[in-house]
Amino acid sequence: MAIPHPIGWTSTSNVRLLDQTLLPHEERYLELDTPELVAEAIRVLRVRGAPLIGIAAAMGVSLAARENGNSGETPLARVEAACRLIRATRPTAVNLMWAVDRMWRSAEALARSGADLHSGLVEEADRIWQEDRAMCDRIGEAGLAVLGDNATVATHCNAGALATGGIGTALAPMYKAHEAGRRVQVVASETRPLLQGARLTAWELTQCGIPCTLITDGMAASRLRRGDVDCVIVGADRIAANGDVANKIGTYALALAAQAHGVPFYVAAPRTTFDFDTPNGDAIPIEERTDEEVRGFGGQRTSPELVSIWNPAFDVTPARLIAGYITDAGLLTVDRLGQLRS
Repeated sequence: MAIPHPIGWTSTSNVRLLDQTLLPHEERYLELDTPELVAEAIRVLRVRGAPLIGIAAAMGVSLAARENGNSGETPLARVEAACRLIRATRPTAVNLMWAVDRMWRSAEALARSGADLHSGLVEEADRIWQEDRAMCDRIGEAGLAVLGDNATVATHCNAGALATGGIGTALAPMYKAHEAGRRVQVVASETRPLLQGARLTAWELTQCGIPCTLITDGMAASRLRRGDVDCVIVGADRIAANGDVANKIGTYALALAAQAHGVPFYVAAPRTTFDFDTPNGDAIPIEERTDEEVRGFGGQRTSPELVSIWNPAFDVTPARLIAGYITDAGLLTVDRLGQLRS
């Protein structure tokens, strides 16, 4: 399988990043050598997907430790500033905050010990990346339990290799099934307004030889009504303590349609996406993005100039609609999520 690798290091410890805003038309890798460039890449969705944002954030923080700087700041002060900058880029994905906070704790420990700050932070960022890769594999194995042979799975947005450090979260069970020679196919919604399902999930799955059918978001309920979809598996940007899930806008509607048609709805995520300090979905901050994302696409205006726009990037799916959580600790029900607390 030709699973894409959207992130990595260059030989000089810069960040090598696939620019996902250009897919599927162009596969271009960027070399980013400052925290500011990494922050910009996160903000404008050159890199996206909660786990991958966390990895990119960690790598971006490491860049601050080797900057020369002309302001007289110490390397540790530059790292602290980079943490603040990157942490503020996107408010909903908890992996970003988790990774930045972990990098700051590592920076403080390295400074106290007198160890080399830059090399130590590169090693810590690399550990975050490798841990996510391993978590994706375990999610994939856990998710096999909900897939029969010749399974048809619906998904929303992109929660595959393009969103993580490994084989993905929601797509990981399909990759594992395909690798084992089991037949599996995916129904992917286009995911308006930025079409991550159309541009990214469909591209990624076709690259790997997994059959994929693309539908518009408004077709999902009708497709579930046909009765040929075995289950729905989506990713998550943040999961509250009570099991409510923030994910790409449109997930809630898909969960309601799944419930109406008796199709089990699963959420796949690593333990880093669970936020036990947030009690429920109402407490999750929901990012609102620019009007221009909705007014048109690809430089083409599709709406009247004076119409008002509401553009939340995420919605919240209540735990009551979720059949189970496919995690790196196994397949869990909502009442067992507490075992993921660290």
